[in-house]
Amino acid sequence: MTFADILATLPAIDAIAAVELLDAAGNSVARLENRPGTAGSVRLYHALGQRFGQIDQAAATEGLALYAEHTADARAFPGKHPNIDRLLAIAEQGAPALTLRVIAA
Repeated sequence: MTFADILATLPAIDAIAAVELLDAAGNSVARLENRPGTAGSVRLYHALGQRFGQIDQAAATEGLALYAEHTADARAFPGKHPNIDRLLAIAEQGAPALTLRVIAA
């Protein structure tokens, strides 16, 4: 399945304006806006947050699988896909888990 196919299986995010990713101290480390170019990442991160409660190693590993063909591109071109790079760091490099704060539309 492609990323587009997988996105269609994830919960809708029509009522979400953004998700913020928070470190262990509750500080915002990233904000993903529900707009063209990042809406797919909002949908994926939101689904991971619902399933796992946080973006830990297990969630990040699943997220990399869900990003499908984009994960290989992120590996080949570090920095091109920061939302995937973040998951790679958590899943494979031991970066700390993150929690999500949903910002309603």
